[in-house]
Amino acid sequence: MGNLKITGVKTILTAPGGIDLAVVKVETNQPGLYGLGCATFTQRIHAVKTAIDDYMAPFLIGKDPARIEDIWQSACVSGYWRSGPIMNNALSGVDMALWDIKGKVAGLPVYELLGGQCRDGIPLYCHTDGSDEFEVEDNIRARMEEGYQYVRCQMGMYGGAGTDDLKLIATQLARAKNIQPKRSPRSSTPGIYFDPDAYVRSVPRLFEHLRDKLGFGIEFIHDVHERVTPIAAIQLAKTLEQYQLFYLEDPVAPENIDWLKMLRQQSSTPISMGELFTNVNDWRTLITHNLIDYIRCHVSTIGGITPAKKLATLSEIHGVRTAWHGPGDISPVGVAANLHLDMSLTNFGIQEYTPMNDALREVFTGCPDIERGYAYLNDRPGLGIDIDEKKAAQYPCIGGIPSWTLARTPDGTASRP
Repeated sequence: MGNLKITGVKTILTAPGGIDLAVVKVETNQPGLYGLGCATFTQRIHAVKTAIDDYMAPFLIGKDPARIEDIWQSACVSGYWRSGPIMNNALSGVDMALWDIKGKVAGLPVYELLGGQCRDGIPLYCHTDGSDEFEVEDNIRARMEEGYQYVRCQMGMYGGAGTDDLKLIATQLARAKNIQPKRSPRSSTPGIYFDPDAYVRSVPRLFEHLRDKLGFGIEFIHDVHERVTPIAAIQLAKTLEQYQLFYLEDPVAPENIDWLKMLRQQSSTPISMGELFTNVNDWRTLITHNLIDYIRCHVSTIGGITPAKKLATLSEIHGVRTAWHGPGDISPVGVAANLHLDMSLTNFGIQEYTPMNDALREVFTGCPDIERGYAYLNDRPGLGIDIDEKKAAQYPCIGGIPSWTLARTPDGTASRP
């Protein structure tokens, strides 16, 4: 890449979909040559911006953008303490931007630099929800009409509590009508209340209904979202075997992963794990001991494309497949990074997809085409996506603490969200 040097690093905050997003722009001394990366940590959006602007930018100015691995390794340890979600998202934004630059210099899409095309389209799963089994069924049928062959099935979102927080998925979801939570005390601490016991009993009923009405010609996913005790997760995985889920997601919290050994011994329900992990080593034992079937990884939270590719390779050796996190709080740049990885990995499993509104597609040009349950990348060099900064500025970020993370059980105890 000759005498190419990094001359500028800037953070762009925007919320065209109603959810705060952070994008890093790495500029070079070649006019018009820059790269974009996703650094979105919605719940701490301004902290990430500070980490990029005040720490990463001075570290990067003058460096050769071709040295992706060296920059990743040195930046990772530049603050000594490492692998937290704020700094990892800052590092991810830079890492993706450097891959974007390398692709543009080479005149190739990033997936070509990662080993080349492994499939003709990228299968997606979408979210379905409802206040009862019948609404969930209706929503699944609508997604099937659109061509989706994989769906995530929830009833009342996580734990049956529903949500009015538009910072979660930019959509309000009703509380489950047929989950009867225990009574709360006479005074209640503010929060989003749910009953783990009532919720976990409702899940088999949901899938009994769905398989009875829709059969086994569509793949079902369910996200426990670490909302139940480990022993309840094991009981749930055993009960759900007969409904043949594509996978059960995050059945235990990261602090309780030792319980996955017991779960594995008692159930053949496929398990996806790791949405909350921040270090690739968090998956190592789960992969090498065959305790999970899918790596459920938020690519920006582990530091970008560079560590994600390594994690996928380790997974491939052990028969584990990918299921990159694709929620609403990921920018279209991050979506593109996921899809370039998906295109180049033989152990690809499935890709979560959250639909983009018109404003997102206007701010971010080059978004993937979505047709009949598949995603298709464009053939532009790099990640193939750009940002209109003037339009991005029309959608300012709000910041603040989301309400959906403030989960509580019926007696008022704070719970993992």
